[in-house]
Amino acid sequence: MLRKITKEELYKCCEASELPFATTDEISPLKETIGQKRALSSLKFGLGIDSHGFNIYILGESGTGKMTTIKTILEEKAKNESAPNDWCYVYNFKNPDVPRTLSLPPGTGLSFQKDMSELITALRQEIPKTFESKEYEKQRANIIEDFQQKQKKYFADLEEEARSKDFTLKKTVSGLVLLPVKKTGETLSEEEYEALEPEVKKKVERIGRELQEKLDDVIRIVREEEKKIREMMNQLERDATLSSVGHRIDELKNKYKENSDILNYLEEVKENILEHLDDFKPQEEQAPALPFMKPSKAEPSFNRYMVNVFVNNSDLKGAPVVIESNPTYYNLFGRIEHKLQYGMAITDFTMIKSGSLQMANGGYLVIDALDLLKNIFSYDTLKRTIKDRAIKIEDVWEQYRLISTVTLKPEAIPFNVKIVLVGNPRLYYLLYNLDEEYRELFKVKADYENRMDRNAETMLKYASFVKTKCDERGLMPFDRSAVAKVIEYGSRLADHQAKLSAKFSEIADILKEADYWAREKKGSAVTAADVEKALEEKTYRSNKVEQKILEATREGTLLIDTEGAVAGQINGLSVLDLGDYSFGMPSRITARCYAGRAGIVNIERETKMSGKIHEKAILILTAYLGAKYAIKHSLSLTASLTFEQLYGGVEGDSATCAEVYALLSSISGVPIKQSYAVTGSMNQHGQVQPIGGVNEKIEGFFEVCKLSGLNGEHGVIIPKRNLIHLMLKKEVTDAVQNGKFNIYSIDNVEDGIEVLTGIQPGELQPDGTYPEGTLNYLVDKRLRKFTDVLKGEKAEEKKKENNG
Repeated sequence: MLRKITKEELYKCCEASELPFATTDEISPLKETIGQKRALSSLKFGLGIDSHGFNIYILGESGTGKMTTIKTILEEKAKNESAPNDWCYVYNFKNPDVPRTLSLPPGTGLSFQKDMSELITALRQEIPKTFESKEYEKQRANIIEDFQQKQKKYFADLEEEARSKDFTLKKTVSGLVLLPVKKTGETLSEEEYEALEPEVKKKVERIGRELQEKLDDVIRIVREEEKKIREMMNQLERDATLSSVGHRIDELKNKYKENSDILNYLEEVKENILEHLDDFKPQEEQAPALPFMKPSKAEPSFNRYMVNVFVNNSDLKGAPVVIESNPTYYNLFGRIEHKLQYGMAITDFTMIKSGSLQMANGGYLVIDALDLLKNIFSYDTLKRTIKDRAIKIEDVWEQYRLISTVTLKPEAIPFNVKIVLVGNPRLYYLLYNLDEEYRELFKVKADYENRMDRNAETMLKYASFVKTKCDERGLMPFDRSAVAKVIEYGSRLADHQAKLSAKFSEIADILKEADYWAREKKGSAVTAADVEKALEEKTYRSNKVEQKILEATREGTLLIDTEGAVAGQINGLSVLDLGDYSFGMPSRITARCYAGRAGIVNIERETKMSGKIHEKAILILTAYLGAKYAIKHSLSLTASLTFEQLYGGVEGDSATCAEVYALLSSISGVPIKQSYAVTGSMNQHGQVQPIGGVNEKIEGFFEVCKLSGLNGEHGVIIPKRNLIHLMLKKEVTDAVQNGKFNIYSIDNVEDGIEVLTGIQPGELQPDGTYPEGTLNYLVDKRLRKFTDVLKGEKAEEKKKENNG
């Protein structure tokens, strides 16, 4: 049914009287997320369930407030949760390449680090004093003196025995030797020894062997005594050290007695200190390698006793909430830093740095899904971390190096993080369908709406949102007429009279722009005129392409007629989306028909410029024509359809109704008024289906009609089911009210025939014909002629074959 649309149906106003305040200063800021009941329910479930794999993916269009909402929810939830433990890396005395972890109550990591630093400082001062004390020197001297006396006695006894047997004990370069002597006490020379009687020589050799055995025994005893002395000296040093500083380590053990890992670590520290007491003793300066070089002083390193506070939660008032804006591998999982020393890259456990996962451990980590996937290694490592429930710090490039290098492999930290990914729906479904692991690790889907119902409650919440942005951005207050315009703009963004857009980023932008224009005119509050000015200026900044197309149309470069009537030609409507701005523009659709059996030829399809949906629409159109006009005879027709001056592709089915009218006009020869444009999809039964971008399409044709001047004959035909989507700009609605422009709605494709051609479509009569003078009658008549022509050709061909 054809119906002319009134101004009231073209735009749903928000009356200022519907808002119970004068300005936004009188209302409270928004304290909740509006229009996202399903998503909020999912988030509550996902954040509340403590089970492996129930991480969250928040999906929704850009600008719907996903990141803002989850940040607010997490910060509020985290306040009521306990802060997680601090994590420290310390030296592993058993395996230095694998630094060990220590977990401490929140805030005590720094305290433990300070305690260890003070301990080492104290030891470096007190241990040297201990070794310089009189008591230590006295005990040390006693041990050495006792050893020397024993050593002296052993050699004195041996020397006395040797003297009684005419031998003497002498020191040489090669050690102690026993030599025979004469009665005078002088040692025998080699010539004198050889001159001895054989029996005397044998006796001397026998005595020499016996004394040598005793000398060997004495040397062995002395060496054993030296070993004992070293042990006694070491024990003296240990006892002296423990007596002076042992109480300090005991104090730390008592302070951290609840933590068995720290007690074990402190015990290992104590043993290592006692084993490396030389590091604490005063170091002697080494001689320079060359005379002109300054002598270097060897300084022992005490880094092994330091504590690397890897995760410090001392300032947290609850569970951590981390928003990672740049999820590179190292930003997420931490790194092992290096420093150059003498041309070499060196590292130790104090250079281990934490990433977002470690900082968020015991809390929540929010990551943009697209950014995560764009960074190499990040996504796969995150999945592995969730599966293994352990956060590891690894050198990710190690496997790609030609030469393997020794590096640290720190102990892993237990994983306890709720991961929240934020992204668009397309990315969610790609991951869900292509990555099996993803389904097991991100089981909670929080789906954000891009629009909400428009009612008294949501309009007031919209007003509260305006108030919130005024407070956050320092904007001037909005009066209720301005808020009403913002609400209307929300419906336009939603393309629905009964809905409001949930893309609050776009709403916030308009609020800032309206505030700017209000300040420009020195106003005290933002008014409806300021909001309208902001919308006009926003359009003006973005509509250069639209204006260029209108200019080309005015000059005749683009062929669009808005006056007269032409057979087989109609104005279709399409939307060009530039990303930041979309607008409608008319396209000339033409059809040519003649006798033949090729059916309807889609020129765009033949040239591979047609999309799948458009090709489907042509097949639906063919089925409609066949069912309507080929009941008693075949559809003997060849027809071509095309979008004139189309140099790109065509996609969609919104031009199906226009293509039907062009074909019927071409077949019947009845001209179509060029002052009208048509948009609408249809099914095989001729029912008109709604399309997208209806506001842009109407406004686009309206702008073209303005070029030749509006005279009341121009208009647009749209699907009846699109009426709820109309939110047209004021210029169009005023033109409709003043009778300068017409908008019609149709429910069936035949409803628009009379407006376009001036004649009735005609109903099918019981005898299978249409009333004379109707469009369907003329179409049917022309199609019968095509059939007769083809039958005559076929009969002539058969006759020639028989004669031949």
